[in-house]
Amino acid sequence: MSWNPAFNPGPLTTDPASIETVIVPRARDLGGFEVRRALPAAARRMVGPFVFFDQMGPAEFITGSGIDVRPHPHIGLGTVTYLLNGHFIHKDSLGTDQKIVPGEVNWMIAGRGITHSERTDATVRQAKHELFGVQTWLALPENKEEMAPAFEHHGAGALPFLEAEGLRARLILGTAWGEKAPVSTFGDLFYVDAVLEAGARMPMPDGHEDRGLHVLDGSVIIAGQEFETGKMVVFRPGDAITLQAGSRGARLMLLGGDTLNGPRYIWWNFVSSSKERIEEAKEAWRRGDWADGPFHLPPGDTDEYIPLPE
Repeated sequence: MSWNPAFNPGPLTTDPASIETVIVPRARDLGGFEVRRALPAAARRMVGPFVFFDQMGPAEFITGSGIDVRPHPHIGLGTVTYLLNGHFIHKDSLGTDQKIVPGEVNWMIAGRGITHSERTDATVRQAKHELFGVQTWLALPENKEEMAPAFEHHGAGALPFLEAEGLRARLILGTAWGEKAPVSTFGDLFYVDAVLEAGARMPMPDGHEDRGLHVLDGSVIIAGQEFETGKMVVFRPGDAITLQAGSRGARLMLLGGDTLNGPRYIWWNFVSSSKERIEEAKEAWRRGDWADGPFHLPPGDTDEYIPLPE
């Protein structure tokens, strides 16, 4: 744990114009498991480099069931998986076989192409179990879109952890309040898990072009407005933002960073600054040439895969 004067809250934000956008996530069924998707949204496609934001759960699985996301491809992005409850196994075409548990971070850089799966292991399926977490995608800078794929895992103890009166925060990616996470990233960004007790105040990280937050639980009060569980709030650039937790406290994900130098196109699991590059990836996955093509199935998980959507 560490104390940082930049983490101490200032005066509460009072100007309603500081709130640029409010997003109400929509439900998406991933095949027996529902997520709440905040990004991309009609009102806002991205927050900094964050192009995708899915809240998974909270959900309870009966004995014998669990997460079974079959092998599928990505290009042009980095995915970060962060859990608050439960765990599952990540396997990818680099040969990674990594269990993730709450407070840790899985960071997968797709670059020119990677394939991965996410499954609940057999031992956990032997009893009822729960899952609650967030998966986000970050668009890569244009000069990194075709980089070699990579994977990093960092334990909770490696991530900066700050606390002040009534609040605690773990820095997952990037820089915030003068601290820096060890995860390899590109450009300016931040991603934070924050827990506030009832009535506690917290400053948003400053010095970032784009900033937003997602309410996982409880509520927050900003400029006299209360935002309940499930809402994403995006702020006007440059404003000093200090928020306050509601009467039940709050669990928040804070996110943002520099805007990219151009649009990003998203089709299924592919992100790119080039529509032509997405078409190439679609055709490569459709061919299914796992031996000589650009995509390979994860070792140990080659019996099935998600086909290209029609």
